[in-house]
Amino acid sequence: MAKHARKKQKTSKSFQESVQPLGSAVSHADESTKDDEERRLESLLFGTSFSPPEDAGNKTYGVLDGEVDETGGGTEFQNLLDSDVSFLLVRKHFSSNICSQLFFVDDAIGNSASTSGNIDIDEDMLAVEPDQEDNVTKDGHAWMDPDDTTLQVSLATDKRRRKLRDALSEDEVGGREYERRLRRQFQKINPTPEWAANARHRLHGTKAKRRSSSTSSESEEDEALPDLLSSTGGILSTRKSKIIAHGTLSIERLRDANHSAKAEGEIKTVQFHPSAHIPVLLTASSDRRLRLFNVDGHTNPHLQTLHLPSLPLTNAIFHPNGTSVLLTGPRPFYYTYDLQTGTAQRSPRGLWGTTFANANQAAQDAGMEVCAFDPSGSVLAVAGRRGHVHLVDWRAGGGQVVGSVKMNAGVQSLWWSGDELMSLGEDAEVYVWDVGERRCVRRWKDDGGFGSRLLAGDGAGKYLAIGSRSGLVNIYGSDGAASFGTERPKPLKTIGNLTTSISTLRFNHDSQLLAIASNTKKDQMRMIHLPSLTSFSNWPTSGTPLGHVTSVDFSAGTGEYVAIGNNRGRVLLYHLRDLAAL
Repeated sequence: MAKHARKKQKTSKSFQESVQPLGSAVSHADESTKDDEERRLESLLFGTSFSPPEDAGNKTYGVLDGEVDETGGGTEFQNLLDSDVSFLLVRKHFSSNICSQLFFVDDAIGNSASTSGNIDIDEDMLAVEPDQEDNVTKDGHAWMDPDDTTLQVSLATDKRRRKLRDALSEDEVGGREYERRLRRQFQKINPTPEWAANARHRLHGTKAKRRSSSTSSESEEDEALPDLLSSTGGILSTRKSKIIAHGTLSIERLRDANHSAKAEGEIKTVQFHPSAHIPVLLTASSDRRLRLFNVDGHTNPHLQTLHLPSLPLTNAIFHPNGTSVLLTGPRPFYYTYDLQTGTAQRSPRGLWGTTFANANQAAQDAGMEVCAFDPSGSVLAVAGRRGHVHLVDWRAGGGQVVGSVKMNAGVQSLWWSGDELMSLGEDAEVYVWDVGERRCVRRWKDDGGFGSRLLAGDGAGKYLAIGSRSGLVNIYGSDGAASFGTERPKPLKTIGNLTTSISTLRFNHDSQLLAIASNTKKDQMRMIHLPSLTSFSNWPTSGTPLGHVTSVDFSAGTGEYVAIGNNRGRVLLYHLRDLAAL
């Protein structure tokens, strides 16, 4: 059989003869093949006795490993070949760096190590250079490289490094400077976030306070303790309100709040939950349905829908404690929707204590379209017929009228200023009522004469706005809602941006913005900057798809969301960037 051309032929010497068996090689224990340096290393590593000749050198290697016992028989390197030992490392641990140093020890030290197994080293041999110690203690960076001081980097030869130059003629820089410029470029591209800067500022402030004397710190704690105990707000979520500049408004449109469940009729009311920690929005529409949405700014998922066939919804109000919703319309009864149980309950009888079977025509024709809760939620004010304002004790749960006050004209609007009730009549007169005593403590006429339709104020009592049928909005200061004084207050300014009847007035949470709108014409809405009493020029524009605006509301807490309902069943959602949370 022919042999393969590329197959390697065996030589005459067998393979077994060419390979020597294990152990047949020259032993490393043969002293004749070793020099004096290898014998010194062997004596240090394995504790063997060695007597150097008279002409031996005066230098040897010393090891600081702590592994040599008192008998001199160390076992750490007993399986290590002498040919693999080239140098020995001595390691000293710092706070975050490990420095390896190779140094020489006196021959006397080496001899003493070989005999006793203990080594005495001067502390100066393990000392750290001053600049290196500063880097470790001050900077504390684990990536500090001592070779950076001798490194030279060219900035002109590489296109990616040319942006690091401070001048066009600059070329080479040192390693430390190169690192500094890289950090500067990174911080320029990726600036420090505001939350990180604030956290760093708070951290430095805390450290500075800790460094202060104990007497001053105790006094500061004593001063801050009453303010902390008297406040009901959260400690971690406390932040100052952001200031909105006048002129232009930083606003962006988001997905519609009711995109997941659009209404089939006109939106009557939109309102955010009164709690800043519950991002829930309710919408009441002309299809007699109440819908709840979770407003997250992205998908705004639909939570629940409540259908009330017997009540044409015209108003829906969250209770101030946020546990229920009051649903009213042009009927002498109402519904309450419990958010925790998800059930709706109709009032057991008429608002004025009459059943519908024997009620007179006047009681059946009366409705509850105009109503308002006091800030505590214990009293509900309902506008009745012929100037009556009925006061309902809501704490009892039965919805029974416990008292009433009467105006000289029909009631147009109601609003609570703390514990006092304010009502606006058809004759443009504003009444301030002491609910406890059931009497009017102040009465004044709105500036401009007639046609006043809507009354609204902010939660802090700083502003009061009255809208008229002619489109004018009078903005009053805190004297407008005060219960004292006999003179008629003067408006701070009269806003004349709209020309049709005002149907919506809404202040934001920190009294910086006022939304005014009219549902008579399309795209009739303006946003007013209250500190300057001017309207924003950049929003809304002619391309903003507002439609006929029927209701507007700001979110609680930071107030960064604005919900706008229109006659097409849509609830537009906008985000105020100036009020966005950190």
